[in-house]
Amino acid sequence: MTESDVVRLARDLMRIDTSNYGDEDGPGERAAAEYVAAYLSDLGLEPVIRESEPGRASLTALWEGADRSRPPLVLHGHLDVVPAFPEDWTVDPFGAEVKDGMIWGRGAVDMKGVDAMYLAAIGRMIREGVKPARDIVIAFFADEEHGGHRGAKWMVEHHPDDFRGATEAVSEVGGFSIQVAGKRVYLFQTGEKGMQWLRLAASGVQGHGSLVHGDNAVAHLGGAMARIGAYEWPMEISPTSEHLLRGAADLLGMEYADDAATVDRLVAGLGAVGRMVEASLRNTSNPTMLSAGYKVNVIPDTAGGFVDSRFLHGQQEQVLRTIEELAGTHVKVEQYITEPSIELPFDVPLVHKAIEAVTFDDPDAIVLPYTMMGGTDNKHLAKLGIAGYGFAPLRLPPELDFPGLFHGIDERVPIDSLEFGTDVMVRFLADC
Repeated sequence: MTESDVVRLARDLMRIDTSNYGDEDGPGERAAAEYVAAYLSDLGLEPVIRESEPGRASLTALWEGADRSRPPLVLHGHLDVVPAFPEDWTVDPFGAEVKDGMIWGRGAVDMKGVDAMYLAAIGRMIREGVKPARDIVIAFFADEEHGGHRGAKWMVEHHPDDFRGATEAVSEVGGFSIQVAGKRVYLFQTGEKGMQWLRLAASGVQGHGSLVHGDNAVAHLGGAMARIGAYEWPMEISPTSEHLLRGAADLLGMEYADDAATVDRLVAGLGAVGRMVEASLRNTSNPTMLSAGYKVNVIPDTAGGFVDSRFLHGQQEQVLRTIEELAGTHVKVEQYITEPSIELPFDVPLVHKAIEAVTFDDPDAIVLPYTMMGGTDNKHLAKLGIAGYGFAPLRLPPELDFPGLFHGIDERVPIDSLEFGTDVMVRFLADC
């Protein structure tokens, strides 16, 4: 059986190891960028690859549309993936194995499968002589999995002309389907929580591990991390989240109310995606890394750690102040990577076109907005005045725990979902 374009593209990209180890060295994205550039060049486009550092490659290409007087749309993805360790997986994480109607491997969901979907849609349209409704800036970035400083952020700061005139963008983590009360619902991403990764530095007095010691950096840091991790942030419902919860209430036959008990029931009714929605209803702060000491019988004078904090729209400063108070007097809180939140309207022409494209192929579907608990490269494009939405349409089987596959072991994506999404993207780009 001949592979479809989207399957071939996804498997080829997933077999290129672009693991992003953060501050540590990794393979980089150059090989994947060259693969994508060759594909786009064969279609007659003129992609340009740029490196922020050796191997850390991003690319852009302009695809001319039918109405060149309109502002361009940016269609973007990222080429890096989080690391995967073969001993944890039941398949080779970089083998792109096909089984049970799915492609298995790192990047299947986040986001080489979606990259392939976008590329396959572009390829089909160009081969069939169909132009997009307006100019499309095609972009594939490095370093999204570590804040984008070597990818989208660098491109925006050093090559903003690549995006000149663009007013809107679409990318990952929106448009996937869930089941609510037997109805298929597509979640269109109109918001993103802000990202505030924090470095904590505790200080104390070095000494012998056998002594009574009241100024222990490790103890100071441990207490700070425990307080930060245990802190219960209050529930706060944004306009986007209220729209989603009201839609869920209608489907579940419930009366909407913003009290905790009702919201908990509505979130539970959303199934596996409820964890993502729950995280969009409050600020969060999770300790993730610790480092201290060099010998068991030596009390160190410093200890360090990291906290992954995500804030609701407009609450960055408030969250930082709260974490500083929780950390205490012996622990300094420093900003490590910080990116803004996004809150965009749902009732706009671009969203309407996306809804039309989805419901043409799935007429009984319902489309609702949601706020992503994490972040995408749309945050960087926002600095150029570009309104970035999440639209990577995937019609998923109800039993698949899709949110659990992001950065997960045995990451996989249904082939039928990618082929559905390719059809939807063709329809959307031709009418956007």
